Amino acid sequence: MAAAPSTSTSTLDDSASRPSQDGEQLLDVSVLKDIARKDLVDALNSVNGAKTLVLDPSLAGPLSLVTEVTLLKHHGVDKMFWLEPGPLSATSPNIIYLCRPMIKWIKIIADQIKRHAREGQSYTYTLLLVPRISTLVKRILEEEGVLGDVTVSAYNLQFIPIAEDVISLENDNAFKELWVDGDETVIFDSAQALITLEKLFGLFPRIVGKGDYAARLATLLTRHTSTSISDNSSNNLLGQASEKFDSLIILDRRVDMITPLLTQLTYEGLIDELVGIKNSHVEVPASLLATPAAPNATPSGSGPPTDPTTSTAPASSLMKEKKKKYHLTSTIDPLFAELRDLNFSSVGKKLNQVARRLDEDYKGRHQAKTVAQLRDFVGKLGGLQTEHQSLRLHTGLSEMIVPMTRTEEFNKSLEIQQNLLASYDVNRQISAIEDLINQGADMQTILRLLCLASIITGGIKTKTLDIIKREILQSYGYNYLPLLLSLSSPPLSALVPNPLPASTPPSIVTASKYPYTSLRKSLRLLIEDPDPMEELENDISYVYSGYAPISVRLIQCVAQKGGVLSNPAGDKDKKINIPADTETSGGAKGKGVADAKVRAHPIVGWKGFEDVVASIPGETVDIVQKIPGSSESHVPAVSNLLLPGEQSSTTSVFFLGGCTYTEVAALRWVGRQNKGRKFLIATTGIISGSSMIDSIAGIGGTTSGSRDAGL
Repeated sequence: MAAAPSTSTSTLDDSASRPSQDGEQLLDVSVLKDIARKDLVDALNSVNGAKTLVLDPSLAGPLSLVTEVTLLKHHGVDKMFWLEPGPLSATSPNIIYLCRPMIKWIKIIADQIKRHAREGQSYTYTLLLVPRISTLVKRILEEEGVLGDVTVSAYNLQFIPIAEDVISLENDNAFKELWVDGDETVIFDSAQALITLEKLFGLFPRIVGKGDYAARLATLLTRHTSTSISDNSSNNLLGQASEKFDSLIILDRRVDMITPLLTQLTYEGLIDELVGIKNSHVEVPASLLATPAAPNATPSGSGPPTDPTTSTAPASSLMKEKKKKYHLTSTIDPLFAELRDLNFSSVGKKLNQVARRLDEDYKGRHQAKTVAQLRDFVGKLGGLQTEHQSLRLHTGLSEMIVPMTRTEEFNKSLEIQQNLLASYDVNRQISAIEDLINQGADMQTILRLLCLASIITGGIKTKTLDIIKREILQSYGYNYLPLLLSLSSPPLSALVPNPLPASTPPSIVTASKYPYTSLRKSLRLLIEDPDPMEELENDISYVYSGYAPISVRLIQCVAQKGGVLSNPAGDKDKKINIPADTETSGGAKGKGVADAKVRAHPIVGWKGFEDVVASIPGETVDIVQKIPGSSESHVPAVSNLLLPGEQSSTTSVFFLGGCTYTEVAALRWVGRQNKGRKFLIATTGIISGSSMIDSIAGIGGTTSGSRDAGL
């Protein structure tokens, strides 16, 4: 696997953390981007001379997060093409194929090489596989008779920072590979990426997890860590207890299938649901990205600026405009950082506040009487215009989303979801889903609701399910039969009959019995009648307007035990019955995020919630890591990190199979409630219910535009 640059580890003590907005230290993961960029440059430089880069379209998005076209050209890339069937015309003597180790890509590559040979064209071929070399690839190349013509190596692309606190493998197919195809390659790739984190920041003192695949990953991680330490000769921190991390929490997606099937209701989550976010980029109307001019002052008391550069076009015309890619990141768009985790019902109020403040700031130019005051205003003007442009963008995006949230289908879907979560008149909800089928509702919506009903209720009545499947095939086409079979088959079993057939293996029967009803009470999943919204936003349930994601509640069982049983933001003066050695300390009475925080308690595994966690299908993990040759565990050192006056620690949370933007928002909320602990969220990729259905159906993103459009 790729090692870190020699300068990265040596300078880690100075640059590994940086202050967050509330003054606590966040782990600086930008070094992961530097590693990915350096490894790509090294791979390109291994081929001398000008080269043509032929790129797997699914890698364009991830690569855009670590490099840019100018860097590729600087290192000899003169032409770039998508990897697709058909002839390839290259003007340079070297051709580099960059792709994931998938059979369809290797077949195309072999065909192009043989075509060149038949036409008498001579090239030097290099195949860079992401993230590592596959034996299967070499075998296929050998069968095709071209293995001797290709130099096969790897580009070890691992975690990519997609936010200051989120890193991702950007593998869109991880969920399908694991729970539909039965391909566990992603578990090994995840272990390698986590080992790279340990090389940079030290060994995870404790690994806690839930789920069968989470257990396999934990076992693989500890086994590979021990081997790597014994074989280690490079300058990294793999043989030392981490001073940055206090633990690693691993959840596999099968532990909580309910959350991604629900409609996300945070700003960023709703953009992903209704517009679509791909590799942190969203396609928006080009007019929303135009640089605004400074507006004229509005009459006193008239509200925000209303000139054409501030106002946006009607949503109907915005939808018809030509689209342009925009990188959704708080680095260049601070307003996005304020909006992304809000429940969408609060976004309009926030945008209005920002608009009024900007209006007042622009009016400051009329109050400038002296040359010095004018100079100060001109100095602020660039920042005001940037903020003004950001305000126009997010106002326009909000205006595009609002009509979509007011459709009958959207609201009926939300109503069915909320009733299912409350286990209210399930038969009526099934009938409502059938009505949506008859109305020709979106296929993704139908399947998400059916799977949700199946998981929550332990399966849909056999006769009813058979009728619904027949209606789906007759209404939407028999080409959806493989998708329905995949959803119904183990190990996924997301759409099953009740009762299960007598021939069903006992392991599948156990896995299909998800204890939602008991979890709803023990993990405090539903907040009844959350009104007003300000009260709701004192709990993680704000991300689904009253429903707390099971995955994040499980993380709270480890890292914020009091938050599972009570609201730490709204009830800091309320005593919580949890084990004495894990009880939180400190904290002041009062409400709201701005008040004094409760000091984070040490990580002691699932203590206090053993029965709850054991009721969920899948293995339970709690491993205290030890450095080979040492008889002492690392837990005491971690406990010391959380003593008053000491620096804060970071808890890494890894979602195997993907996580949603709402889960990220909820974890950020948890992090804001504690003093002394921040979260680094790692995942195989960002998902939604729709992207999961698309992945299972084999529907991928398409590429369009110029050859280097993805970069």
